[in-house]
Amino acid sequence: MVSQPHEAMHRIFQHDPGLFSRVAHFLGVDIPRPIGATALPTDLTEASPVERRVDTLLRFETAERGPFLLAIEAQGKKDPNKPASWAYYVSYLWTKYRLPAALLVVCQDHTTAKWAQQTVTSGPPELPTLTLRPVVAGPHNMPVITDPEEARADLVLASLAAITHAAEPVVNAILKALSTALRDAPEDIADPIVEFTAHGLGNRPAKHLWRNLVAVDLSFYKSYISEEIRDEGREQGREQGREQGRAQQGAQDVLLVLEQRGLDVSDDIRTRITECGDPEVLRHWLARAVTAPAAEDIFEGE
Repeated sequence: MVSQPHEAMHRIFQHDPGLFSRVAHFLGVDIPRPIGATALPTDLTEASPVERRVDTLLRFETAERGPFLLAIEAQGKKDPNKPASWAYYVSYLWTKYRLPAALLVVCQDHTTAKWAQQTVTSGPPELPTLTLRPVVAGPHNMPVITDPEEARADLVLASLAAITHAAEPVVNAILKALSTALRDAPEDIADPIVEFTAHGLGNRPAKHLWRNLVAVDLSFYKSYISEEIRDEGREQGREQGREQGRAQQGAQDVLLVLEQRGLDVSDDIRTRITECGDPEVLRHWLARAVTAPAAEDIFEGE
């Protein structure tokens, strides 16, 4: 049963919400004088359940300080709503498990990482009642592993290095070191590394290199994920081959029309036409080649 002193100590502020601003200086808190105050419902129970899920939650045991929880969130871009959600996760976990709870945010670009590691508070600057300080892993602090021996020593860390540097030029060297290191790894160990890396690279250009490396360096692996990645690489190669074939045929068509019309085709013009890899550009040149008074006129305006 709630005691009367307990009720009085907080209900008096309901009676006169402006009271807090008048006693604040006794508390050593310098806040602006409120120009309005409203008493809100004190029931924080959600009327309808709202699903909230942290990406990964781990419990660690330590000899020195006992257990603690680690919530892990992957963040791809700035999201102004996230800090409030993260604060909810940490406070909820603290309440539910009665254990220290920490938050790790994993990012793949410097801008998001810099944003995510900012300290956020739920109160005004003078009253930082609940402060959130996420630990952030990203391209600014994750290792750059380009030595196969170093990658072999910790394959999972090397995969994370590739994932967090997926948008950086150095990712190519990391992927080559990782694929070399995986040659000696048993298939059951290599398979998840191959999958994590492939998924972590997403649609970034580095995914093409990884698929090629899996197809060549790890061609002896026969697992489902390895075969799937190789199949994607083969299909991409076939498409690139078809594109290259269309470009070569287009170049031959342009040269044929120019030559049949008796126009002089210099070595520079011939080189520019044959080195063009865009079938649409070649089609445009072909249309011009039918009526152009001189071979170089097919490039007019470009």
